[in-house]
Amino acid sequence: MTETYLRGTDLRRTFGDVTALAGVSIEIPAGSVVALVGPNGSGKTTLLRILSRLLSPTDGSVTYEGPPAVRPLGYLPQAPAFRPGFTAAETAAFYARLVDDDPTELLERVGLGGVPDRPVEGLSGGMTRLLGIAQSLAGDPPVLALDEPASGLDPTMSRRVFDIVEALSDDGHAVVVTSHDLPLVERAADRIVVLDRGAVVAADTPEGLRERTGGPLYETFTALVDTDDEVATRTEATR
Repeated sequence: MTETYLRGTDLRRTFGDVTALAGVSIEIPAGSVVALVGPNGSGKTTLLRILSRLLSPTDGSVTYEGPPAVRPLGYLPQAPAFRPGFTAAETAAFYARLVDDDPTELLERVGLGGVPDRPVEGLSGGMTRLLGIAQSLAGDPPVLALDEPASGLDPTMSRRVFDIVEALSDDGHAVVVTSHDLPLVERAADRIVVLDRGAVVAADTPEGLRERTGGPLYETFTALVDTDDEVATRTEATR
């Protein structure tokens, strides 16, 4: 049986009179990719931040059940930002020193080993995202939480990011990722959790979800979720 590294139980979160999460339970097993998908305002980012302990739930609990680690969980925000005036290598070294890691190896793991001296402000959007993943890997945390790691990237860079995601799970990490890129999710995820209005409306393998409509994942997704104007205009806090 696959070991669960991270578990969220009956997670609820409200922001004033807005319910962002309404009793979500989820497991992130070792050596797997769990993808959170859903329309804007469905609660994906809220759930990811709660699982990462960056946001406290209104109710429910998050428990780490993985191996002992200096840094149990690494987190990549949607828009990673780094202090200007420093190179990629200097930035990686800053985070590596905090957990006694090798900055050169961190850059190599994400494909930035060839540009260590490039200033962070000179990195492309994709390279900045890769540096963010390198930062999240400092200390080799057993769990990685990645929020829209391929958002806004060109198809080649998006595939590169998801290649890294798959490699991390192959190495035994538990990866939970949010994404709107359903073809890449369909390729990389072992399990997909579909959220709508703060609740889980489906959780299954990509194959299991496709069987619901007999077509691609996109068709299943649109059949499961509510994409009306109310959902589209919900606040950033409930994403």
